Amino acid sequence: MTRASGSLAPIALFVHRRPEHTRRTLDSLRACPEARDSDLVVFADAAKMPEHGDGVRAVREMLHGIEGFRSVEIVAQEQNLGLARSIAGGVTRLCRDHGRVIVVEDDLVVAPQFLGFLNRGLDVYTDATQVYQISGYMFPGDYGRAADAQFLPLTSTWGWATWARAWDCFDPSMPGYQRIADEAALMHRFNLNGAYDYFQMATQQRRGEIDSWGICWHLSVFRRDGLTLYPRQTLVRNDGFDGSGTHGAGNEGLHSLFWRPDKAMSEVRLPARVAEDTDAMAKVEALLRAQQPGFASRMNVKLRRTVKGWLGR
Repeated sequence: MTRASGSLAPIALFVHRRPEHTRRTLDSLRACPEARDSDLVVFADAAKMPEHGDGVRAVREMLHGIEGFRSVEIVAQEQNLGLARSIAGGVTRLCRDHGRVIVVEDDLVVAPQFLGFLNRGLDVYTDATQVYQISGYMFPGDYGRAADAQFLPLTSTWGWATWARAWDCFDPSMPGYQRIADEAALMHRFNLNGAYDYFQMATQQRRGEIDSWGICWHLSVFRRDGLTLYPRQTLVRNDGFDGSGTHGAGNEGLHSLFWRPDKAMSEVRLPARVAEDTDAMAKVEALLRAQQPGFASRMNVKLRRTVKGWLGR
């Protein structure tokens, strides 16, 4: 379905059992001027274990009476799906019904410009078939350019948006895995020129050792040489690394202050040409290399425990 002219993408918010995190996420979304004209669909997962019941109930009680959006729908699951199945199902449904979607999870805090930037990107690049995603997150660093955003050849799971035409390529069976395994040069590129071991994660996913929708999405887009639009500086902060979930401490090296453009969102300068910003990508790769090995080991522990992180679950 094609989005009606003048309307905004629906927001899919995925929540589980952390009421205070969910409250902060909702407060930050409401601070976006576009929220009042946006439809919010909250996908509330059920408890996986009995000891999670109190948290799940507290989140669901808090969801009643949400204000600040054009409409609110709460999808309360009766059985636990896990974040991967929940996200895959929710994104598929909203893409089918609306043609596009903005995706937020319950441990993210977004800047007031978050919804404006994602909706602007969805509008500008709706017919640019090489663009598969708009990201609200950006890695720390100086990415000064004539534009206020850049294209990178990797996906993001910390606050993002996509279209039905792009999400249609999402395939959890990970076709293309064997070709990467067989071609050293292709594997090197898949691993961001050695900056991050995506292939190890793909292998763990194939073996059933982790449950990551994010690595399946990355591989799906990689196979098509797809690009993601990133803002010059981040519009998203992940507050989930505080011990409230099953994961441990986060990595401050992947966070920076919110970008607060001194211009209207309609005046934010987006790239006129759809092409990878190789200079920006080189800086991202250098940042990821600098985080290793500590960063990589923490990420693998998180994913083995089936918890969300930068690459998603």
